[in-house]
Amino acid sequence: MLAGVCGGIAEYLGWDSTLVRVLFVILLISGYGMPVLLYFILAIVMPD
Repeated sequence: MLAGVCGGIAEYLGWDSTLVRVLFVILLISGYGMPVLLYFILAIVMPD
């Protein structure tokens, strides 16, 4: 919801955005902060 990254990924894949957000939270808990860095990189790289 910050930069729309999860919503954009969900739209691209044709998935529900809630599912992508839940998967991101699971990755965030198990990924030791790396998903946060990936999120900000995708926020910069992805088109609006």
